[in-house]
Amino acid sequence: MSVKHAISRGLELGRSVFQLGLLKSGGRLAAKLRADRFRVGPSVRTAQPQAFLPSRYRYYRTSLKGLAAQLQSAGFRRRFGGGSPRNRAVFLAFGLGVGLIEQQLEDDRKSAATCQEIQAVFSKKRFQTPLKPFTSGYKLEDYIIGNQIGKGSNAAVYEAAAQFAPMKENNSKCCLMQLREDEEEGETARSLTCCSLRNFPLAVKMMWNFGAGSSSEDILKSMSQELVPAGPLALKQEKEQITLDGHFGVLPKRVSAHPNVIRVYRAFTADVPLLPGAQEEYPDVLPARLNPAGLGNNRTLFLVMKNYPFTLRQYLETSTPGRRQGSLMVLQLLEGVDHLCRQGVAHRDLKSDNVLLEFDSDGCPHLVITDFGCCLAQSDSTLQLPFNSMWVNRGGNASLMAPEVSTAVPGCGVVIDYSKADAWAVGAMSYEIFGQHNPFYRAVGLESRSYQEKQLPALPSTVPADVQLVIQLLLRRNPSKRPSARVAANMLHLSLWGRRALANQDSAGMRKLADWLLCQSAEVLLKGCSGPSGNTVEAELQRSFLSNLDLEDLRTAVGFLLYGREQRQACILSA
Repeated sequence: MSVKHAISRGLELGRSVFQLGLLKSGGRLAAKLRADRFRVGPSVRTAQPQAFLPSRYRYYRTSLKGLAAQLQSAGFRRRFGGGSPRNRAVFLAFGLGVGLIEQQLEDDRKSAATCQEIQAVFSKKRFQTPLKPFTSGYKLEDYIIGNQIGKGSNAAVYEAAAQFAPMKENNSKCCLMQLREDEEEGETARSLTCCSLRNFPLAVKMMWNFGAGSSSEDILKSMSQELVPAGPLALKQEKEQITLDGHFGVLPKRVSAHPNVIRVYRAFTADVPLLPGAQEEYPDVLPARLNPAGLGNNRTLFLVMKNYPFTLRQYLETSTPGRRQGSLMVLQLLEGVDHLCRQGVAHRDLKSDNVLLEFDSDGCPHLVITDFGCCLAQSDSTLQLPFNSMWVNRGGNASLMAPEVSTAVPGCGVVIDYSKADAWAVGAMSYEIFGQHNPFYRAVGLESRSYQEKQLPALPSTVPADVQLVIQLLLRRNPSKRPSARVAANMLHLSLWGRRALANQDSAGMRKLADWLLCQSAEVLLKGCSGPSGNTVEAELQRSFLSNLDLEDLRTAVGFLLYGREQRQACILSA
């Protein structure tokens, strides 16, 4: 073996220690040395994206720190440094390879420190809700109830107004739905919607109470999941002392405010009133005092929220977002899901009916996730549900259950992991956002429990390639091969705002990305969250990205993007 080949082989072995984790066993390392002794050549890149050691990264860092000391030990020198000149050359090159790895680790330490500093700055900037703080509103009599604006399987929603809760002044273009100018009826409907929002800035959700009893304590315990997005002042102080039981008697979490998650400003119990359309729309759920044939109880839970002009489904029935707007809408859903996952909540009923929509001052759709009646919110934050019986509730909307949920078979010790289930649902909903039928609804007919990934319909060619890649990855059957909502969101952030930083980017090197992150942070801080155009979707998304920076998640996102681009380039060359 020539010295040139020996040095090449030593560098290859040094890199393999970092990439493949061969330090776990001395025997494995020796076996690799023996097996590959006479094979010299360029390293082969795998087709699948590396996981970039997110779960074991600390192990490699601490192991490689002490590797130089091992190289200096007498035993190590006798094993690999003694004997022929060939062995000494391999030993020298191996040490050189480890030195290069140490330099890479030092760069990573600096990048990780940069990410932590940026995260610390932006995590302090809390999301500001669109309503001014108010101290009253704990009674139904405090509100003027308007027309019904929504009805589901367990509640009806009405527009409402209150003198004590004025909306913050903004220039939000709440009704920028792109309708044809010549559609006179559409213009009339748009004007009526804008007028209604000005007069009724709030929405009151009246839950239907069949079996929860009529005491406040029983109602709050039975419907506690609806209180997961409730603010700190949503309940009266004395009501806060009531134990709110969730699944298996576990206290449900309260998620903090986020621009892509609905906020419940008030929650209280009251007697069920006879609201407009009640006798026609839902007579069976009324109490006997309002309808002799009704099955409902006298009291129920009321939730007060901001009034939004559309659901996502309503908006998509008349409009198809453009390339950038569609990408931003998918990104908002991923940011909302990631926020819930970080706080130990799985929504479990994501669909276009459970996403509300308004427009920011620039005319971009702003989405919020709502309706938490089916959510999993346990105090241990594991997002794992014991599934020992078919009577255990797996969540709502069977069509959009992730494969690991829909195929679960109950048994002793069986647990359903929901950590990536909502991200899978976002992938399915993305088809609707880009003007296609949801592949898991009847129009296409795929079933989450049995579909194959190759059966997924192609997205329109107008959808950006990186966005198509994200959707494909989110719809992987195997959750271990599916990116988390955070990684998928990072991929879209990098695609939208960091394309130059990704040019000629090595999956292991983070210098260019670290410089881009610093520039991005400075730009967001200088522009601020509000200005002449008010709060914008893009500004909120950028702040959310920077407040959740993590080197390992970012590296994984870069790896997936590079993998996708390599695959596309290979397809072009093969064609």
